[in-house]
Amino acid sequence: MSKATKRKHVTKEVLDEYVLPEENQQIVKVVAGKGNNLPEILTADNLTFLVSMPTRFRKNVWIKRGDFVFIEPIEEGDRVKAEISRILYKDQIKYIKEEGKWPDAFMETTNTEKDQMIPDDMLPPSDSSDEDVGDLVVNTNRQKVAVYEESDNETSEDDDDVT
Repeated sequence: MSKATKRKHVTKEVLDEYVLPEENQQIVKVVAGKGNNLPEILTADNLTFLVSMPTRFRKNVWIKRGDFVFIEPIEEGDRVKAEISRILYKDQIKYIKEEGKWPDAFMETTNTEKDQMIPDDMLPPSDSSDEDVGDLVVNTNRQKVAVYEESDNETSEDDDDVT
């Protein structure tokens, strides 16, 4: 199978299939990417550990902090305790909630984090009513610089007193 065909089948499986967790699977939240295809996850019981990403997902599908995945426990390894079996997207999460299989511990995080894609501190100030800023986002990679302006009245009065 060529790389393009493999990528097509993997992405179709990830995006289009709606499945419920099996008895050996668990829904968890990705907390951080630790590198080397080993994301750190948070379970519904507030446990954190590393999980491995199978080779079929690598370079085909990406996950980021805040995403939800199915994991299956693995026997070998001390730090890596499970393997990702499925990556969940918004429509799949909605389906699982409708079926009543979504963990209660993650109920409030999906509503607040997934609906608000841009944090409030990255949005531009709302006092610019004249301009339509639309989807403009403040660049957090630049330093914030304070600009102070001197008034011309103070300098002209000082000049008058000297003469």
